[in-house]
Amino acid sequence: MAKKFTASVETLKPDPKFGNVLAAKFINCMMWQGKKSVAQRIFYDALEIIAKKIKDAEPIVVFETALNNVKPYLEVRSKRVGGATYQVPMQVNRKRQQSLAIRWILGAARDKGGKAMCVRLADELMAAYRKEGTAMTTRENVNKMAEANTAFAHFAW
Repeated sequence: MAKKFTASVETLKPDPKFGNVLAAKFINCMMWQGKKSVAQRIFYDALEIIAKKIKDAEPIVVFETALNNVKPYLEVRSKRVGGATYQVPMQVNRKRQQSLAIRWILGAARDKGGKAMCVRLADELMAAYRKEGTAMTTRENVNKMAEANTAFAHFAW
């Protein structure tokens, strides 16, 4: 039996400003209680802040590069063998890489406090673009866990 995914991949329309499907996905993930206009305003304000601070690159390119930098390639998954549970390193498929990257960037931006969400999101995206920041730290920790458990790689299923 194949895994069932929601129809969002086929029905997702590109965002109105940049015509980018990834940006639309990000906005949808950021949205709370169906308030898409609020999520869009936060996202576009964040990209305007990025445009002011990083002059040599388009803000949408900075956004895409930041997401690509945060994507994990390996992660650990729990596998029970006999009575023991092992942390088995496994490759991450493309859809999960993207959703984890979005989740980590949004989580890092939400965890910061004291500033407007658009400012926090812009800071986190610029940090990820430069390969630093909280989301990148999360990715590094996931990679370290996977590398530390390579001894159990033969349990991969």
